Amino acid sequence: MSARKTVRVAAGQGFWGDWPEAPIRQVQGGPIDYLMMDYLAEVTMSIMQKQKSRDARLGYARDFVPLMKRLLPDLAAKGVRVTSNAGGVNPRACADAVREAARRLGLSSRVPIAVVSGDDILPRLDELLDRGQELRDLDSGKPLREIRDRVLSANAYLGMRPIVEALGRGAQVVITGRVTDTGLTLGPLFHEFRWSPEDWDKVAAGTVAGHIIECGAQSSGGNLLRGWRQVTGLANPGFPIVEVSEDGSFVVTKHPGTGGVVNLASVTEQLVYEMGDPHTFITPDGIADFTTIRLEPAGRDRVRVHGVRGRPRTDKLKVSIAYFYGYKAVGTLVYSWPEAYDKARAADRVLRERLRELGLEFEQILTEYVGVDATHGTLAGPPDPEIPEVQLRIGVRARDRAPVDRFTREIAPLVLTGPPSVTGFAGGRPPVQEVVAYWPALIDRTEIEPHVRVELLDA
Repeated sequence: MSARKTVRVAAGQGFWGDWPEAPIRQVQGGPIDYLMMDYLAEVTMSIMQKQKSRDARLGYARDFVPLMKRLLPDLAAKGVRVTSNAGGVNPRACADAVREAARRLGLSSRVPIAVVSGDDILPRLDELLDRGQELRDLDSGKPLREIRDRVLSANAYLGMRPIVEALGRGAQVVITGRVTDTGLTLGPLFHEFRWSPEDWDKVAAGTVAGHIIECGAQSSGGNLLRGWRQVTGLANPGFPIVEVSEDGSFVVTKHPGTGGVVNLASVTEQLVYEMGDPHTFITPDGIADFTTIRLEPAGRDRVRVHGVRGRPRTDKLKVSIAYFYGYKAVGTLVYSWPEAYDKARAADRVLRERLRELGLEFEQILTEYVGVDATHGTLAGPPDPEIPEVQLRIGVRARDRAPVDRFTREIAPLVLTGPPSVTGFAGGRPPVQEVVAYWPALIDRTEIEPHVRVELLDA
């Protein structure tokens, strides 16, 4: 098979819970070669791990399966291939569910499904620690052993290589665990163009392409700051597509007739999303230097990207670890005019005094006055005394559940035993929630790559 001159990779989902119509419209709205669907974030993995611990058949993005059921006929007819990390902590179960959907549609033999695993190191944690992989918190420097008994999930970030392998073995749908957002785009590009994985400029170019489309419509007019008033048609937003050439340059665009916009502002805002040092954007596949990126308009809803330079990958992989930290609860009351802000502050003082008198101990009590300081912090001057309404939002966090549970019982009484004019109180007592904390770490690459496994699930 000869390499294509242009490969079109379309974003279908930017996070778990994104617009369910987007992947359907990407496949049906015009020519694409690949549909990339990104579902995972750090907290997502711990949620999925908890689901799997309760039911071994779960632990993946269940939204993905009904979407695939709708998509499979078009995928089979058009030859569009899918890469997705919807598998979460249970990619095999996710693939089984998709394969069952294909079987019911009579498409099992026409849509081969691949599974990428090996990122989940939770069962291997003790072995890895004993071998000297300390998995220190990148922020605090503390070793993982300090919280080992509270770890809920641990996943290494895989790159494009297993996806390239899966596509090379004929998979039309590739379902992975914790593969990076950018890896979902890099895989198709390196498979199609037969680029060397050590061509660091190509790795960087594909990384930038993947980064631009990984958050869905955020690069095609959604959540746009500059010029948002001029963005039209967001009831039918066009999700982004990258048209990549063999030299590594590409055009960001969207299907004609869709809402939103692709312009220098929309692409630039996405580029700086989650940005650290712009010279060193590190992925499992290599390092991209974002200061080398060149953007230029290339027509209506078209932005050309070129000139990206890269450097070799590191000898480490990042590990996303989630652990149980304690409990929290958040309650709200809305106070109306007149003197809404003063009423809300008085209610906060009353509630805090009651909690002290009960002898309850919290790690943190946080109060926000929505409409006054919740978004931008404390204002330089006093708020407008005629502000029509203020929402008192107060949250607590503690290692033990008991004080948090008692806090939830102290909110509702303020309606009749505190300042006047409470409105909008609904929903009853706020729920007590478990706090899941994030522990980023590094691990030697050699500990992970040998255990990556790709299985082709034939009909």
